[in-house]
Amino acid sequence: MSSNNRNSNPPSSRPEATHVVGTRHRRVDGMQRLTGEAKYADDIFLPRMLHGKILRSPHAHAKILSIDCSAAEKLEGVYAVITGKDLPEHYGILPWTRDETALAIDRVRHVGDAVAAVAARDEETANAALKLIRVEYEVLPAYLTPEHALAEDAVQIHPNPKKKGNISKHVLLEFGQVDEKLQQAEIVIEGEYFFEGTTHTAIEPHCAVAHWDSQGLLTVWSSTQIPHYLHRELARVLGLPQHRIRVIQPNVGGAFGGKSDPFDLEFCAAKLSQITQRPVKILYTREEVFYAHRGRHPMKMRYKTAVDKNGHILAVDAQTLIDGGAYSSYGLVTTYYSGQLLTSPYIFDSFRFESTRVFTNKPACGPKRGHGAVQPRFAIEVQLDKVAHALGMDPIEFRRKNALQPFAKTVNEMQTRSNGFLECLDAVESASRWKERYGKLPFGRGLGVAGSTYISGTNYPIYPNEMPQSGVQILLDRSGRVAVYSGISEIGQGCNAVLAVVAAEELVVEIADVRVMAADTDLTPVDLGAYSSRITLMAGQACYQAASKLAAKIKKAVAKRWNCAETEVVLAERTAMHLREADKRIPVAQAFIWAEEDYGTLGEVGFFETIKEGVHGEYRGATIGASPAYSYSAHVAEVVVDAETGVVKVEKIWAAHDCGRALSPVSVEGQIEGSVYMGAAEA
Repeated sequence: MSSNNRNSNPPSSRPEATHVVGTRHRRVDGMQRLTGEAKYADDIFLPRMLHGKILRSPHAHAKILSIDCSAAEKLEGVYAVITGKDLPEHYGILPWTRDETALAIDRVRHVGDAVAAVAARDEETANAALKLIRVEYEVLPAYLTPEHALAEDAVQIHPNPKKKGNISKHVLLEFGQVDEKLQQAEIVIEGEYFFEGTTHTAIEPHCAVAHWDSQGLLTVWSSTQIPHYLHRELARVLGLPQHRIRVIQPNVGGAFGGKSDPFDLEFCAAKLSQITQRPVKILYTREEVFYAHRGRHPMKMRYKTAVDKNGHILAVDAQTLIDGGAYSSYGLVTTYYSGQLLTSPYIFDSFRFESTRVFTNKPACGPKRGHGAVQPRFAIEVQLDKVAHALGMDPIEFRRKNALQPFAKTVNEMQTRSNGFLECLDAVESASRWKERYGKLPFGRGLGVAGSTYISGTNYPIYPNEMPQSGVQILLDRSGRVAVYSGISEIGQGCNAVLAVVAAEELVVEIADVRVMAADTDLTPVDLGAYSSRITLMAGQACYQAASKLAAKIKKAVAKRWNCAETEVVLAERTAMHLREADKRIPVAQAFIWAEEDYGTLGEVGFFETIKEGVHGEYRGATIGASPAYSYSAHVAEVVVDAETGVVKVEKIWAAHDCGRALSPVSVEGQIEGSVYMGAAEA
């Protein structure tokens, strides 16, 4: 596999070569993870800690008629048993679709839905207690496909007298004159596609530890990838002020979107700890991870594509049926993304999409890497290949002809900025020797191409507010150490290393001299979490802002002592030096001391908030899919197909990604390579 990264100019205005940005450095937490020193949620053991377990439904759809916990409560070693009546508040990651409770109250909606929870002296006793809980169910019809759930006589999975049926979300948006273009076009290609759902299967199962201290303050250690949003939902469900709750994210062993929601184990651990006044840990089994799910939505997609004889795309008409599982999760966003994110990196004169997400009696789907865009991207890229074939055009040339230009607006009024898609196409075309080899390989062997784009963070937070999406605080001390505090969520992608690189670059220290303290709601400024490829752009900008302010103070302190202008002081290679007088140079640690003498304790805060004006349309749903920046990519794959067995072997993949400036090339390459393997597995 090959990869190409397009780099833009670095944010720093210094004329000299960068200090650490763009170098092939080791991740700041790499050795801890490699040697097993890194501590995960399940590594946390507190004095007097109890172990929690959750009873789960054996039925896909049923009413709960009664729950008898008396035998479990009497079992020696059991300290508490809770049911839905103990945690009745509904929650959800999106404030508009709160339809979950930590434990089912009146009905279960999928096999594995949580019904009761126990806290006991050890896991063995907790599991024994679960077997003693008696639940009486009235089994209801189970709907395992959207088509069955949409039947007129289907029972509502979420009974609501104000609504009919099992539709979770329906979106219909049109831009331009789609029907007119379909009638006028020389060529109209139709296709139907299905993308199966998948789950994340991160190495580390979900885990939470909860502890109420003697002052009535709750601390929750969780393997979440969204500490800030978990913090908010814990406060809602438990009826506590947010400042009485502390959420700490230890090291996380992978997430890929699967730990973006709050889950039953965090609420149950907190409630059981409150009742027992002892710490409680709940660790999912691998089976429970599949019940938690939140994986990629299965989608059935029907597309029509109209082109003129010159190969220009006149219209795309997309209809999508989405299997959402039993709860909403991020489904509202998924439904919009299935159409909104189709309109780049190609130009559509007209575009219409109708997407319907349906509740079914399966574990809830949610965000998985490339949330909402992978399934429709698969469909549209295959559709474009069919169009190119009908036109007799080279698939890369067809994509090149219809490529969206930099700083253009999409047909659905999304404002794009820099755009390296054409460069990505050029890179994979050249690396794979496409022109010499496409269509000329032996029978059973072929080349394929696809392009894509995705957001770099969302323009708006999950809950409406006008506050920054990310904040970073940096402290310097007289020893030359740099401490970075941020609410970012390190889930294995390397974001702690990114902030260390940014701070080290601006303050000209070594990466090893930077400490990153992250994801502790008591100690760190708010960051919204690890989703939508947002951290490098947003937290990175906030870190750069804070570090630049400190660098300015340092330069000013040095200039004062050298009796020169601040513009004549240069920070580079762990040194403060005069721009023209070679004998004037000091270690940067000494410059820190001079700055502390002038300003007192050295600390600065940076923050990032997106521009809201002119970046999206004004129609309902226009903000969903709007991003401060978009990344682009193109891949070429060489495959071999056994004509007798149908077995497909992927021989090689060439991947080119426009990621902006690669702050840490090793991490970028790891992201690209990991995404290729995950994508190949799904294909």
